[in-house]
Amino acid sequence: MRRTLILGATSAIAAATARLLTERGDALYLVARDAAKLGAVAQDLRARGAAVQSAVADLTDTKRHEALLAAAADALGGLDVVLIAYGTLADQAACEADYRVAERELRTNLLSVVSLLTHLANRMEAQRSGTIAVISSVAGDRGRASNYVYGSAKGALSLFAQGLRNRLHPSGVRVVTIKPGLVDTPMTAHLKKNPLFASPEAVAKGVVRALDGGPEVVYLPAFWHLVMLGIRALPEGLFKRLRL
Repeated sequence: MRRTLILGATSAIAAATARLLTERGDALYLVARDAAKLGAVAQDLRARGAAVQSAVADLTDTKRHEALLAAAADALGGLDVVLIAYGTLADQAACEADYRVAERELRTNLLSVVSLLTHLANRMEAQRSGTIAVISSVAGDRGRASNYVYGSAKGALSLFAQGLRNRLHPSGVRVVTIKPGLVDTPMTAHLKKNPLFASPEAVAKGVVRALDGGPEVVYLPAFWHLVMLGIRALPEGLFKRLRL
């Protein structure tokens, strides 16, 4: 039985992943900010037979991270797998109009995650085992006019995870970067849907496969790897004209 911590457990992808992990018998510790939503997710998992513990926390409060991770490890008797699954989809226009909004988005999507990754890396490096998975985004593969604040946070996060992966390789700790494309979740409810959108359940299956092994950088669904290869290959002069 794996001991799994999920940070941002009420996101649609995280909740779908937790249901799959429940079927496998993982012991789960869930953390999220919204007490009511967290309670509902935990109750659903318990009804499915899961051993679930949980804690309410604002994960942007970096001062609480060390104590929060210690509490999760104590409750589970150690940590085998950690999934970091929270974030916000920045309002690009608001970020352009007010730096303070952009800074808040960068703190949520990048700096608070870097804080968690740093604490987790030191903990798992000492125990010389474990898997840390972080949900980044295809938006971090190339800066686009329509969402470059969100994209820059995810791009920097992917690079940080890459460096951490190289640092922790000698200790046997896996660092997995998960890059979903468009996913039909409450975060994207305001966006017009098209055939590129995937369900949270489909993405969750890929997350579980990534936790189990294989490549440590994963695009979900997999076709996004080819899509982003093409987008990254476009010359800057042409890319600017596309207004993506």
